[in-house]
Amino acid sequence: MLVLFGLSQQPRRHGELVDLIGGISRKVLTQTLRRLQQYGLVERHAEAPRRVEYSLTDLGRTLVEPIEVLTNWARDHGGAIADFQEAAEAAP
Repeated sequence: MLVLFGLSQQPRRHGELVDLIGGISRKVLTQTLRRLQQYGLVERHAEAPRRVEYSLTDLGRTLVEPIEVLTNWARDHGGAIADFQEAAEAAP
């Protein structure tokens, strides 16, 4: 979901996605991008050997709105979830 959201605004290069997402290894990102390509959600554009960009396909763009809804939900309710987690950890 993070990769799809990262590509929702514009095509991006591999390194840009690594920086944008944070906490993801290059290997895992490569595997994820390949899987998303297999699902028809992402396309790979190679202009030169060292110039590769990834973008959402038409199908991939259909997920942008649902991802934004989930992102807004998480932003609005993340504190409540953290409170429940802390309470569960503190319970005997």
